[in-house]
Amino acid sequence: QVQLVESGGGLVQAGGSLRLSCAASGRTLGIYVMGWFRQAPGKEREFVATISRSGGSTTYTDSVKGRFTISRDNAKNTVYLQMNGLKPEDTAVYYCAARPGTMLEVTTSEYVYWGQGTQVTVSS
Repeated sequence: QVQLVESGGGLVQAGGSLRLSCAASGRTLGIYVMGWFRQAPGKEREFVATISRSGGSTTYTDSVKGRFTISRDNAKNTVYLQMNGLKPEDTAVYYCAARPGTMLEVTTSEYVYWGQGTQVTVSS
């Protein structure tokens, strides 16, 4: 089992940047595919990005392509989400998640372990 803790959220103006971190404990992060999801008020949790165990493959939802970058440092047991060009519609609680296996999945049900989330608020 792995425990995940997100950090790095906050309030930023439109066009600004934030870097989210997800620190893992309990087991080495390198055996998991990692993902970032977000949930805005009144909406379902949605996929943002995912990264393979080695970091060599990534997938993004269309709305963040070219603005967000997912990366990982397995030696530090940490996954990151660099968010540039933030928009008010990016406002949400952001969650990191882990799943055993090798497939890059985009649905919440495929992920087993979840962090508690970190709030990102983008003002216009």
